[in-house]
Amino acid sequence: MNEAVNHLHLGVNVDHVATLRQARYRTMPTAHQVEPSVVEATRMALAAGAHSITVHLRADRRHIQDADVHALRAERGMLLNLEMGNTPEIVEIALRVKPDFACLVPEQREEVTTEGGLDAAGTRQSLEPTVRALEANGTRVSLFIDPEPEQVRTAAAVGASMIELHTGTFANETGAARAAEAVRLAAAAELAHGLGLQVNAGHGLTTGNLRELFGVPHLAELNIGHHLVSRAVAVGLAAAVQEMLAVMAEYPGGKPSEAG
Repeated sequence: MNEAVNHLHLGVNVDHVATLRQARYRTMPTAHQVEPSVVEATRMALAAGAHSITVHLRADRRHIQDADVHALRAERGMLLNLEMGNTPEIVEIALRVKPDFACLVPEQREEVTTEGGLDAAGTRQSLEPTVRALEANGTRVSLFIDPEPEQVRTAAAVGASMIELHTGTFANETGAARAAEAVRLAAAAELAHGLGLQVNAGHGLTTGNLRELFGVPHLAELNIGHHLVSRAVAVGLAAAVQEMLAVMAEYPGGKPSEAG
C-alpha cells in the first residue's frame, strides 16, 4: 500500500565512491591507506539530508564489495537499498543481510552501467519467488522498470511494494523526445499509484534535468548517484546532496501527500 509522505525523498547511490576506491586499491582491499571510504561517504550524505543509501552489489563486484554491504548494514539508523540482479548468489546475500529495500535490476557483464529496465513480464516465473521471499523476509522490494504498462502491472502482480521508473531514456533525450518520455513516465506513475505501488525513479538524473521530470506525479523517492559523486569533485558531497535536495523541494508531485 502507499504510505503518505510529505516530500520527495533522496536516495544517494554511493557505487561510484567505490568505483574510485577500486581504481586504485582493487588488489589490496585491506591496505591501511584505502580511500575513499564508502561508509564515510554515506554518513556525509545522510548528514546532508539524504533519506537512504543505495548500493548495487553486482555479480562481477566491479565497485561495491560484499564487505561494503555488511558495513553499511551495521550502520545504525540508516535505510539501505540494495540494487541486485536476480541470481541465486545475490538473493542469498540479500536474504542474509536483510536490507530495508531491494531493487531488482537487469545486469549484464559488458555494460558500463545498468542499461534499460528489467523485463519483469518476460521473467515473471523466476522473478516472483524472489520478490515474495524478500518481502516475507522484511525487505520491501522494488522493480527497476521502463515506463511500460505491462511491466508496471507485472510488478504489482508478483508482490513488489514499489517500482523504480528507469529515467535513463528521459535523461539521454532532449527537447520533444525528452518531453514525450516524460509523458510515458507520468502515465506509468499514475498506473502504478492506482495499483498501490510506491513510485520511485532514477538513472541519469541531475540538477539540470530534474525539473523537466516534475510533471510525473506520485514520485516518492529519487535514487541518484553518478551526478552527485561527479558534482562532489567540485563542491564536496554534502553540498552536492544539498543542491539536489533544493531542486527536489520544488517538486509539486501531482498529489504529493498521497505519494510514497
